[in-house]
Amino acid sequence: MTKTIFKGSAMLNPVPVVLITSKNKEGKTNVFTVGWIGMACTKPPMITVAIRPERLSYDYIKESGDFVVNLPNSRLVREVDYCGVISGKKIDKILEMNFTLDSSKDIIAPIISECLISLECKVKSITPLGTHDLFLAEIVNTHVDNSLIDNNGKIHFEKADLITYSHGEYFSVNSNPLGKFGYSVQKKDNKSHAKHKKKP
Repeated sequence: MTKTIFKGSAMLNPVPVVLITSKNKEGKTNVFTVGWIGMACTKPPMITVAIRPERLSYDYIKESGDFVVNLPNSRLVREVDYCGVISGKKIDKILEMNFTLDSSKDIIAPIISECLISLECKVKSITPLGTHDLFLAEIVNTHVDNSLIDNNGKIHFEKADLITYSHGEYFSVNSNPLGKFGYSVQKKDNKSHAKHKKKP
């Protein structure tokens, strides 16, 4: 296998793509698209988000100390792209995209009701890195649409039709799993194995 070596760059792909909502102390709300986001801790549940200081939402989040991570599906891909290229300093993107906002439980920033999953986050720290600052935040509440929850209380993220971003393009998340956590070391069912064993 032959490989080409590139100078260090932002090559991690694909990444989740989300819509982040925030509200300043004057009550103004903004939304923008983020691809550089990820889980950082289980207990307490912590998330990291990389934001450029020149973004309007940067000021809102730094001022209020909270934000909401909304997970869009493929039906919202145009809105996701629009909110990533248009500045909230010029246009009210929430109004332009006809988003419906609902109140969060414990923070100021609202959730986007068109997104089936939304995470309320409280900022714990901000670390300057270079072109971006890294926001570390605790997830205090998660809103999940009932259509994704079965009778046993299990959340079926595969039914949410979530999207990812990879090197300038958007992709749907395939709902057919390649495997499940731990399947590589899972012991085989002897009875099942015997049934499928070929006869000599």
